[in-house]
Amino acid sequence: MSKQNPVIPLFDLNYGREEEEAVSRVLRSKWLTMGPETEALEYEFAEYFKVKHAIAVSSCTTALHLANLAVGVKQETEVICPSLTFVATSNSVIYAGGTPVFADVVSLDDWTISPDEIEEKINKNTRAIIIMHYGGFACKMDEIIEIAQRYKIPVIEDAAHAPGSFYKDRLLGAIGNISCFSFFSNKNISTGEGGIICTNNDDYANYIKKIRSHGMTSATLDRHLGHAYSYDVTDLGYNYRIDEIHAALARCQLKKLETGNERRRLAAICYKDALSKIDGIKIPFGNYCFLANYHIFPILLGKNIDRHSLMVFLREKGIQTSIHYPPVHVFSYYRENYKITMLPITEEIGMREVTLPMFPTITDGQICFISEKIMEFFQK
Repeated sequence: MSKQNPVIPLFDLNYGREEEEAVSRVLRSKWLTMGPETEALEYEFAEYFKVKHAIAVSSCTTALHLANLAVGVKQETEVICPSLTFVATSNSVIYAGGTPVFADVVSLDDWTISPDEIEEKINKNTRAIIIMHYGGFACKMDEIIEIAQRYKIPVIEDAAHAPGSFYKDRLLGAIGNISCFSFFSNKNISTGEGGIICTNNDDYANYIKKIRSHGMTSATLDRHLGHAYSYDVTDLGYNYRIDEIHAALARCQLKKLETGNERRRLAAICYKDALSKIDGIKIPFGNYCFLANYHIFPILLGKNIDRHSLMVFLREKGIQTSIHYPPVHVFSYYRENYKITMLPITEEIGMREVTLPMFPTITDGQICFISEKIMEFFQK
């Protein structure tokens, strides 16, 4: 009987007894949505990121929708955003009534949105700029903020990949006018679903707090505790509330963030050492000089490498891989409903990128096994 290959997942949860106790604590409390766990998470998140307001919601997608609404995106406005991102980034613009305008990335080494492209695409209809810190690597924030301030346009940080990463001495998600984080299963803070919005703008925060829960003037917990007895609805709102179980899990995960990110950085060093011996692979962000959280570990294949064959080969060896991302602007929905856009660097990356397994508990042995199998594929 042949020896079975190990299964190395693309990501894995960094969970333990703390998360089990957090869920049990919520169940014992018998309060399941928008309660003390949510309030504690918002306070702890704001403290960690050094922002005035942190507002927990049901997902990063809903966070982005609310952020677009807060900055005034509506019909006949445009939002400049990357295409090398998950589709929720641009979908959120459409939810708010706006039109996404896609900008290319900096280079085949720096996969974040290009400041030059942003400025080139600004016009009288531009209402916001959404930037996404790809893989936990910071966009060129000094240049982007300077452009935004010159044209008086707010910046929304899509920080889904970014918790615990830095730009100079500032945490990502605390630099733009408003930022959105994800708690999806594969994120550095993982709860399954959930997200949070950070801002220092009181008007944005007050508006978001109101419309995340149907536009009501008082929350269910306030009425339960006798702080209010009825409510008015003063705006068109949404059911974008987070529940107490996800909030409690996020609190545990926030406490583990720095340790988990440090493990990811050590894993990235191991990957780089092993993969540097393989011709035909380029690791992006080679000149990055700030502290990154290595949310994912992407590689760029040489033009003559068959990506599909590599991914199938690795799957047969028990190694899961993925693609981050098929560019949004080439999806059928966007081609059929929006102006055709040419983004040559984004498109090149979209055809040649492969994401390798990355998670806090990945071992050096697993990384060596992955690297050996990639080498084996290249030798064949």
